[in-house]
Amino acid sequence: MPRLYNLVNNDELKRRMYESDEQRTTFSFYQYWNIDDPQAFRDQVFREWAALGLWGRIYVAKEGINAQVSVPELNFEAFRETLYAIPALNGIRLNIAVEDDGKSFYKLKIKVRDKIVADGLDDHTFDATRRGRALQAGEFNAITDDPDTLVVDMRNHYESEVGHFQNAICPEVVTFREALPVVEEMLEDKKDRNIVMYCTGGIRCEKASAYFLHKGFRNVFMVEGGIIEYARQCKAQGLPNKFIGKNFVFDERLGERISEEVIAHCHQCGAPCDAHINCANDACHLLFIQCDACATRYERCCSSACAEFARLPETEREALKPTMTFNGTRFTKGRYKAYKAGGDLVME
Repeated sequence: MPRLYNLVNNDELKRRMYESDEQRTTFSFYQYWNIDDPQAFRDQVFREWAALGLWGRIYVAKEGINAQVSVPELNFEAFRETLYAIPALNGIRLNIAVEDDGKSFYKLKIKVRDKIVADGLDDHTFDATRRGRALQAGEFNAITDDPDTLVVDMRNHYESEVGHFQNAICPEVVTFREALPVVEEMLEDKKDRNIVMYCTGGIRCEKASAYFLHKGFRNVFMVEGGIIEYARQCKAQGLPNKFIGKNFVFDERLGERISEEVIAHCHQCGAPCDAHINCANDACHLLFIQCDACATRYERCCSSACAEFARLPETEREALKPTMTFNGTRFTKGRYKAYKAGGDLVME
């Protein structure tokens, strides 16, 4: 029987993933529905899905499930059968990755949480099932042809920095919880306008659209299936693609290209670039954008100081960690501007 947790350390699991030639399919899914016993449900699906070689990050709560995962291509149909055997999940959409090398996840992690998305809302104060109307790709293109329509990105700033819909409002926020009041204030005097919200796969907008309808916004829409499903429909139906740049994803890939435009810049030299990376100094681990030239110059680190620290013997690094401050200690996921001589990233 599969264990209900992982025993092998992350570095070893990552090494195995990158060295493997196994063909895998990356996808995501979610569903809001009442789960009476989230822990029992979590343990049940861990056993079933681990046996199929599923890897990824799954959150389970009383309100439902939220999953970003990959599975061996040969087991994809078997996984779908086990998923659809759960009545509340029968027939739900699986958002297949747009750009996938199979190197997205390296272990299965299923956690029980209070909510499947941290939104900071008290769901008892409004009807979370009264949501905005979902738009297919063609409908989205049509409604956004109207210049009075407002398109709102409900993702974080480091996501929209590398890609967003044309003319979208992109709040400078770090979390979804932070985005809700910020967007509400930005749109306070626009409650009669058509407002179209979008996110990566749709889950954030289901809750956000219900919240904004509760707050008195009258014409609230959301992109069905988010950016991933929009891109799939545009390709399948030969529709114009209004998304520019790259779709940020929360796995080892850190992004999938939707259009050829590069709209972001290296945080160290300012060159056009939309490749996110975590600082190679594990004591820093800052998420930032780095071009190939700066990756070579700074050894995949966010600064010269981090590069120098990463070269030290492990015992010396461990001894120095408590006494040192790095960019990742001070900054929050890329909230800084390019650039300063010496590779030191600076706050806005």
